[in-house]
Amino acid sequence: MAPVRPAVARRAVVAAVMLAMLAVGGAVPAGAQTRPLEPIALAVSLRLATADAVAAAKWGTSSPIDDPAREAQVLGAVASQAADEGLSAGRVQQIFRDQIEANKEVQRALFGWWSVAPGAAPTVRPDLTQVRPVIDRQNTDILLQLREQEAVLAGPGCVPALVDAAVAVTAEQRLDPLHQATLARALVSICGSVRE
Repeated sequence: MAPVRPAVARRAVVAAVMLAMLAVGGAVPAGAQTRPLEPIALAVSLRLATADAVAAAKWGTSSPIDDPAREAQVLGAVASQAADEGLSAGRVQQIFRDQIEANKEVQRALFGWWSVAPGAAPTVRPDLTQVRPVIDRQNTDILLQLREQEAVLAGPGCVPALVDAAVAVTAEQRLDPLHQATLARALVSICGSVRE
C-alpha cells in the first residue's frame, strides 16, 4: 500500500472534523469570542453559493459541468494574483482547485436532483457572463484573506479556528446539508503556510 502524503492526510482530517462539527446542527461553540478565519470561510461560502447559478445556467444545455478551459483560466489568474501578493502560487492553486471541485460537487448534486424531480429544476437560465465576475470577486476576497490571515493559517490553531469559522458561517448563512458538506470540501486545504 502506498504511503499517505502528510498534506493529503491533513486535508482528510480537516474535512472529517469539519463535517463532524457541521453535523451537530451548526451550533456555534460556547465562548467563541473572535473568529479570525470567519471572513475567509464566508468568502469561500459565498463563492460556493454561485454553484447554484452555474448549475442553473448549464441545466438542459450541452454545457458540461467540467470546464477544463475555464478551470485553467481561474487557476492561472489566482496564481498570478498570488505571485503579486508574495504568496505561493502552488499552494494558492491547490486551495482554488478545492473551490472548483466543491463547486462542481454542488452542480452534480443539483443535476441529480433535477433529473429525479423535474419540477424542482430551474425555469430561468442565468447568464454565465454575469455569474463569472461574481466568482472572480470572491476569488480576490479569498486571496486577500489568505494574505491577511497567513499567520493563523500557518499556525497550530488553524484547524480549530477554521472549524469554528465554518460552523459560524453555516449558521449565519443557513446552509443546507449539501452546501455544508461542500463548504467543508472547499476548506480542506486552507490551513498551512501560503508563503513561498
